[in-house]
Amino acid sequence: MLGGGGFRVPLVYGALLGDRGEGRVRHVTLYDEDPGRLTAMTRVLADQAAPVPDAPAVTATGDLDEALRGADFVFSAIRVGGLDGRAADERIALGHGVLGQETVGAGGIAYGLRTVPVAREIARRIARTAPDAWTINFTNPAGLVTEAMAEELGDRVIGICDSPVGLGRRIARLLGVDPRDAWIDYAGLNHLGWVRGLRVRGRDELPRLLADTATLESFEEGRLFGADWLRSLGAVPNEYLHYYYFNRETVRAYQEAKQTRGAFLRDQQRAFYAEAGRPGQPPGAALAAWDRTRAEREATYMAENREAAGAGERDADDLESGGYERVALALMRAIARDERATLILNVRGRGLLAPLDAEAVVEVPCLVDAGGAHPIAVDPLPDHATGLVTSVKAVERAVLAAAAGGSRADAVKAFALHPLVDSVTVARRLVEDYAAEHPGLAYLR
Repeated sequence: MLGGGGFRVPLVYGALLGDRGEGRVRHVTLYDEDPGRLTAMTRVLADQAAPVPDAPAVTATGDLDEALRGADFVFSAIRVGGLDGRAADERIALGHGVLGQETVGAGGIAYGLRTVPVAREIARRIARTAPDAWTINFTNPAGLVTEAMAEELGDRVIGICDSPVGLGRRIARLLGVDPRDAWIDYAGLNHLGWVRGLRVRGRDELPRLLADTATLESFEEGRLFGADWLRSLGAVPNEYLHYYYFNRETVRAYQEAKQTRGAFLRDQQRAFYAEAGRPGQPPGAALAAWDRTRAEREATYMAENREAAGAGERDADDLESGGYERVALALMRAIARDERATLILNVRGRGLLAPLDAEAVVEVPCLVDAGGAHPIAVDPLPDHATGLVTSVKAVERAVLAAAAGGSRADAVKAFALHPLVDSVTVARRLVEDYAAEHPGLAYLR
């Protein structure tokens, strides 16, 4: 697990603890450049493992090649620049009147420019040290980073995100459908996709939800977007599309907030790691601290968007994500045991999502087996969705070009082409300010 000191590591380890099947994971190596975070996280995992017989063994290292050697699966969840970097991304973007979210808009581009060179180097190390391993990428921006790593690893890198799965489950629950019995018609890019249908035994149940205003506005996406807008789209968008459809309102809410999301998480996690890493803690204390911190983190997720939409507090049902750790476990089981599964994943689309080319990483349903993840043909996107998807993919390609060639001009192009950055002049200023803030962007010339 790369980024093995990261806050979400216990979610993945918890999923592994619950897997009692044949061929289950027996050993987990945590890799992180921060020894303090590794110490705290190994304590949390030890607390998790204490009541579980035959729990997977855990070791920790700051040596990347040591972590990779002999791995069957590599789980990548790194954060280049840390939460200090995320907070700076948000602050700089909002100072120019544009969105600074970590995967959407200017913040996502800045994060991508820092992360892609590191992700490419990690991919080269994986290819050299663990050529038979499958890489599961959760590093954000997930689609962009997966596409960068695929240059070295091909189809042996697969990106995961819990947003589409969580959305599909919420819709199924509202319709009284078991998600395991439903086909979720979802397509787009990471954090830029739409549920266009939910089919049970060949019948699309989504129109029934769209026609029922009270039920439609009883869950998170319905409150965020409003029943009228969802009916106009004829689909339910991923929650991250709120940044596009209600951009002015969201930017204003972020500008008026006492603290940006990145700054909140930075301060929250500093307190957690200090507490969990403190010597002399009794058994269970580190895990209890992690549980408390996670509950607060989930309850405040996308708070500014809900404020802008007047959506109120999150319901208990909405607090349950898609469970990216469960997606990761299902993916590993399907590959390692040839247990066929259908999962929404980030993979090279092979031209199935027109008009994107075969190498473009898209987020679509995939059939997973021992041979990896195979994207399933989906219906064409409507024009409004095609426009957004192609625009954002062009931005991702400009980021990849900038990172490959060190081109400041390509970096400016990435910002300027984004639908949420409305000026080439602003794009140039963003590049200047981000390059001055982040040593990791010194390669841009």
